[in-house]
Amino acid sequence: MKKYKYTKAEQEFNKVLKYQNNQLNSILFDNKDETQKLINDAEALLRKTDIKIPDHMAKMISKEKKVVSVKNWGSILEKADTLYPHDVDLQELFSQEELQKNELYIRKLNSEFNQIHKLDEFDITIAALAGIVSRIVDIVMVGIPQKTSVGLKAAPLSNYVREYFEKAFPEEEMSKLANSKISKVPYDAQDNRNTAKYVEGLSAYYHRMLQLGHDPILGFVFGVLDILNGTMSTIDKKGAFIIQDMPCYEERKEATIFAALCKQILHLQSDITTSMSLPVPLMSLFNFLQIGKIGEYEQTIAEIVQGMYYEGYDFIHFCSMSIPVMITEVIIRLGYALKRLKEGHSIKESIPFSSNHQKHPKLGTMLFIGHSSATAINTGKLAFTENPLAINYPQWIMFAKNSYLQLKWVLKEKPELRDRYVRDKINEELLNAIECANTSFDEYFKDYIIVFE
Repeated sequence: MKKYKYTKAEQEFNKVLKYQNNQLNSILFDNKDETQKLINDAEALLRKTDIKIPDHMAKMISKEKKVVSVKNWGSILEKADTLYPHDVDLQELFSQEELQKNELYIRKLNSEFNQIHKLDEFDITIAALAGIVSRIVDIVMVGIPQKTSVGLKAAPLSNYVREYFEKAFPEEEMSKLANSKISKVPYDAQDNRNTAKYVEGLSAYYHRMLQLGHDPILGFVFGVLDILNGTMSTIDKKGAFIIQDMPCYEERKEATIFAALCKQILHLQSDITTSMSLPVPLMSLFNFLQIGKIGEYEQTIAEIVQGMYYEGYDFIHFCSMSIPVMITEVIIRLGYALKRLKEGHSIKESIPFSSNHQKHPKLGTMLFIGHSSATAINTGKLAFTENPLAINYPQWIMFAKNSYLQLKWVLKEKPELRDRYVRDKINEELLNAIECANTSFDEYFKDYIIVFE
């Protein structure tokens, strides 16, 4: 066992334990068999003589109580300090055989904990199946966007989602909204005619990808700030981050955060079904990645992502790609809940809203396996088609998220939780032992007067 560094209080406790342990070992007990024989002989003799104790004598004896003196902690510690001035290791109180038994018991508790969190064949099957099913839906039903004479088209599910958005945000109404003062924002420059600082690539085709205000996530930070300050925040095609004043759009500013937030929402709404829709979330940040020589034309990552946006890899397609990812989540969580119910857990304990390993053992690992298998299949699709539009961006986001959580679980949370589990089990047995000792003490000394020094 590992050498443990004791605190001062723990060291004092160890000394007292050693002192009392040695005192117990010094007490000579009669042989159990001989003692029992003596008791039996005495009882037989009493039965033969038929001696009875008079009632008044019995009452006197019953009323007579002995006094037991219990020393206080300070005096015991002082005695132990005198006998053992050196540090006392708790292992000194155990024999080698007992230490081995203790270590085996700790290993047993660790094994019990690992078993709680260990996936069985059913868990692994559900997780892997969820990833495979979601990728089948992605390949067959979502597909890859292509520009056609009637607009962007892909597979049936993707087409359905795009048509849904077009019905929810009709072109005529969105055109009126776009031309309305309530939706016009200072960062919506179509080109460099009104900019003080030149933004590389700013055009009717690419301006939404370069302007952070058009990002479905970053827009609620940078877009709102631009509306309040009358500025335009961009990351141009060469990766330069530029914030500049837009005095020509001074009338588009708002004075309050609430008004700016409302205008931001209305502007994003007016752009969502245009021919060059909103970019996928965080797509603008890829302009920073001016690295790589990929493919026949040795393009950088930034250039490939810009080309993907131009070809129709937009926010609506992002929503379509998210459906297979949700299927992975639903299959795994539903399978986990049904299995938990079958194992006898309550409905509350089985509802898998959280992937916290303490509340829902195995669920986090199952989600990691499901999204890992789905991502692996998507990687194969990308390698087979050699088309960057085949990348399922939401799937890679979920894979990154679950990989981080799983790594955190394995390296940090699992060891801590295992240690807590073992300590709780040992403390539970310790409390039972203390309760048993207290009961025995009360029972044995019920006819004694206890005096604490």
